[in-house]
Amino acid sequence: MAADEANAGAPRRAGASLSHAAAADRPHLDAATSTFRMLSDPTRLHILWILADGEADVSALTDACGASRTAVSQHLAKLRFTGLVDTRKDGRRVIYRIRDGHLARLVREGMNHADHVVTGEPPHE
Repeated sequence: MAADEANAGAPRRAGASLSHAAAADRPHLDAATSTFRMLSDPTRLHILWILADGEADVSALTDACGASRTAVSQHLAKLRFTGLVDTRKDGRRVIYRIRDGHLARLVREGMNHADHVVTGEPPHE
């Protein structure tokens, strides 16, 4: 049995590499599709884009997104339930942060791609 197969179900270590030799099998495809589904809402994407640059509470996210506090809270609940954001308490405030660097890079790259689409900048590698 190859080392990759032996470690297939093992949790990844902290500080693991930025790129993985992931298989395009059903579990990986389902997990990626679930993530993309969460990114398909403009408000959720905006929240994640803000969190890609650092932590924020609901008030800061509401101000930055221009959405209602109720809507932002509902989106944050979905993002938390699906494991895309984590929280910590700071006194009475709940502080949100994006779950990992892969997601932050994915959000940034999506916005970079959008910039090409919107501005007409030519594609590049």
